[in-house]
Amino acid sequence: MAQQITKKRLASNIIISITVQLISMAVSFLLTLIVPKFIDEYQYAYWQTYVMYVGYVGILHFGLLDGIVLRYSQYDYEELDKARIRSQLHVMLVFMSIIAAAAVVVAVVALDGVAGSTVILVAIGVLTKNVVTYVSYTFQITNRINRYAILIILQRVAYGIIVVILLACGVNDFVWYCVADLAGDIIGILVTAFFNRGMYFGKSFGIKPTLSEMKTNLAAGINLVIANWSAMFIVGGAKMIVQWHWDALVFGKVSFAFSISNVFLTFVSAASVVLFPSLKRLEQDKLPGVYKNIRGVMSPLLVSAMILYFPGCWLLSMWLPAYSESLVYLGYLLPIIIYSSKINLLTNNYLKAYRKERAMLVINVASFAVSAVVSCLGAFVFDSLETVLIGVVVTLMLSSIASEIVVLKTIRVRMVLPFILEAAMTAGFILCASMLDLWIGCAVYGGALLVYLLLNIRQLSGLLRRFKRS
Repeated sequence: MAQQITKKRLASNIIISITVQLISMAVSFLLTLIVPKFIDEYQYAYWQTYVMYVGYVGILHFGLLDGIVLRYSQYDYEELDKARIRSQLHVMLVFMSIIAAAAVVVAVVALDGVAGSTVILVAIGVLTKNVVTYVSYTFQITNRINRYAILIILQRVAYGIIVVILLACGVNDFVWYCVADLAGDIIGILVTAFFNRGMYFGKSFGIKPTLSEMKTNLAAGINLVIANWSAMFIVGGAKMIVQWHWDALVFGKVSFAFSISNVFLTFVSAASVVLFPSLKRLEQDKLPGVYKNIRGVMSPLLVSAMILYFPGCWLLSMWLPAYSESLVYLGYLLPIIIYSSKINLLTNNYLKAYRKERAMLVINVASFAVSAVVSCLGAFVFDSLETVLIGVVVTLMLSSIASEIVVLKTIRVRMVLPFILEAAMTAGFILCASMLDLWIGCAVYGGALLVYLLLNIRQLSGLLRRFKRS
C-alpha cells in the first residue's frame, strides 16, 4: 500500500497546485475579462453556450472514472495494475467515439448554422474532455501532483496563447475560440502521455475481465457521478433554463456573471486536487481535527473575499460597460463561492473518504430537484431572472448545510453557530449588492464583515498558533 503523505509533501503538493491555479487564473482572466472586450455580444453568447454544454460531457463515462478514483486512490503509481486500468480507457474511448460520431451525424443531417457547429464542437469535446479527466485522475490518485500540474499548465497555456493569436488577428467567430479550447486539451494529452505512458500503452485485459472490471468500477462510481453531476446541475440547470427562456444576449450576460464567480473558485480547485488522496491515507482519528482546521480558515477567507465585489464592480463597469447588467447578476450569485467551495473542498472529499457516496447522492439529487423547480417557476411562471439566480444560491446553501451535517455526524463534531453566521453574511451581502449604492453597500458589508471576523477571532488565533507550532 502507498505511504502516508507527510506534512512536507502535502504542503509541497498544495504549493504546486496553487501555482497551477495561478496560471489557470491568468488564462481565466483572459477568457473572462479580455475576450468580451474584443468580440461582439452574440459571438460571446454562442461561445458561452458551447462552454456550458461541453462542461457536462464528463457525465457520459457514467461513473467509470470515479470508480477508478474510489478504488485506487490509496496506491502509488508503481503499485497500480496498469493493464487493468488501461483496459478501462480503451472501453471508454470506444463508447465515447460512438457517441461523438452519432452527434456529428445528427448535426450534419438535422441542424445548421450556430446550432450545428456547436453540436459538432461539443461532440469532439466528448472525446477530449473525458481523456483529460482520465489523465488528470490517474495523476491525482497516485499523488503525482507535479505531473498533474504539467497537464493543466499545458492545457490552459495552449488555450490562452491560441486565444491571444485569435484576438490579435481580429477573429470574431465563436467557432475558433471553441477550437482553441479543444486544441488545448489535445496538446495537454499528447505531451503528458510521455509521463503516463503506462496508463495508455501496452497489453490490455481480455474482453471478459475488462467488462468485469468495468462493471465493478461503474458500481463503485455511479452513485458518486450522479451525486457530483446533480450538484453541478444546480448551477448548470439554471443556466440552461436562462438560455431556453431568455434571448442570447441575456444568457451571455448571465454567463459572464457566472464566469466571474468561477474565477473566485479557482483556488479551491487547487486544494481539492491534493486533499482527497491525502485524506484517504490519513488515520481515521486525525480526520475530525483536519476538518475543523480547514473549515476554520476557509469560511472567514471566503466571506472576506466577497468584499472584493464592490471595487471589482467599479473597475469592470469601466472596462466592460456593455456588461454592466452582468454585475447586477453577480451581486446575487457571488455567495455561491462560500457554499460551492465547502462542498467541493470539504464535504465531498470527506464523504468520499468515509465512502458515504449514497448520502452525497441523496443530498445532491434532492438539491438539484429543488433548484430545477425554483428555476422553472422563476423563468416560466414569474419571468424573473432574479428569482432564478437567488434560487441557485439558496439551494447551494441548503445542500452545503445538509452535506456538512452528515460529515459532522460521521466525525462526531457539533457545529451550529457557523451555519447561522454564514447565512446571515450571505443575506447581508445580497441586500448590500442589490439595494444599496455601490460604495455605501461596500461600507455596510465591510462593517458586517468586521463583526463576523471578531466573532471568529478566538478560533482564528488558535489556528494561527497551531500553524506556528507545526
